[in-house]
Amino acid sequence: MAEIGMYDIRAKRIADAIALREPDMVPMIPKAIGAQYVLGGVGSSHKSEFYDFDKAIAASINYHREFQPDIRCLPDLVSGRANEIAQSAMIDWPGRPGTKVPDTSSYQFIEQEFMAQEEYDELLSDFTGFMFKKYIPRAYSGLKGLEGMNLLIANILGTKVFTPMVYPGMKDALSNLIGIIEETEKAIEHIAYCNRELKKLGFPPYNTSAGEVPFDIISDFFRGTMGMFEDFLEMPEKVLATCEMLANKQMQDWKPYLASDMPIKRVFFPLHKGMDGFMSPVQYDELYWSPFQSILKHLIAHGVTPIIYCEGPYETRIDYIKERLLEFPAGSCIIHFEEGDFAEIKRKFEGLACISGGMSLYLLEWGTKENVVDRVKYLVDNCAAGGGFLLNSSGSIENVKRENYEAMFETARTYGKSR
Repeated sequence: MAEIGMYDIRAKRIADAIALREPDMVPMIPKAIGAQYVLGGVGSSHKSEFYDFDKAIAASINYHREFQPDIRCLPDLVSGRANEIAQSAMIDWPGRPGTKVPDTSSYQFIEQEFMAQEEYDELLSDFTGFMFKKYIPRAYSGLKGLEGMNLLIANILGTKVFTPMVYPGMKDALSNLIGIIEETEKAIEHIAYCNRELKKLGFPPYNTSAGEVPFDIISDFFRGTMGMFEDFLEMPEKVLATCEMLANKQMQDWKPYLASDMPIKRVFFPLHKGMDGFMSPVQYDELYWSPFQSILKHLIAHGVTPIIYCEGPYETRIDYIKERLLEFPAGSCIIHFEEGDFAEIKRKFEGLACISGGMSLYLLEWGTKENVVDRVKYLVDNCAAGGGFLLNSSGSIENVKRENYEAMFETARTYGKSR
């Protein structure tokens, strides 16, 4: 009964801060993906996320029981076997046969150009067809046979419509696809189990869905950073049209989520390519943020709280983002910053949106206990009053000194109490 009570206490603590009400204490939501394995023991590592789900879950549960964060921080379970079958080209991961990625490292993203510049029109006119016949065969060698996927429109009598699927390699691709699905199901089942166990222990979720800024989707997965540099200079109208299409596609995909009766609805958006210096203010407004703004507007109108997770330096974007968030009711969003003057950031977003971040990864891994205590007190003194602040790590915590992590929690739980 006490554990169920803690779920409600923590959920209210987070909800109060987001709604710009002062909670009973500063909410603690450090992004401890890799730190769970460092602190949770049982011989776990990032390799466990791919090949030993039970061990990853055990470490996660140990971590939550010891540190008592205000949210559940799930291990990032992804089937290594499914990725082996698919021969995924965009990532390398710990445990993959032949990899140089150490067991203690998260997966490594390998940015590639899976779509040519001249293929924008094809993507826009037939998204599903392009994905199955071009993108997937290029990004997943184990599914190369799907490039022959087609249907006989001229003859749809009985099963004759499927005749082109006899294309060499199609059967192998479909067989591999079944294997990928079966292995992925195992990961999903373990994630569901971990979710249930952490809920029983009293830890609410932080976000219950995720999305991505349309510009980042193109840059991350289709064109690569260098290709996107060319595109937004040479053909910004195609980039904008694709961003708008991807925004609409995400909004369509969220229909079941929006219609559900989930008590907590928050969508996490990592902003990968919008940091200072990547593009001009005009390009940022027109190509990066405006298509994203339509997504924010849609979600907020349906009672969903977007989590805007700004990655990298964002000093030159803060005033712009503040102006765009003025279009929404107060307390509609959470906005995360990695670095910056948090006293000034809090002042700018006071009464407008809840801010998150501030706890330096460098201090947690390399600083002293005293450094960490001082940083937590600075954040509490400058950001906690009146609500609207979630104490979060600046990014995903991988390696950490135990004494520093303990000091962060102890200081936040004592010094960060509402008074």
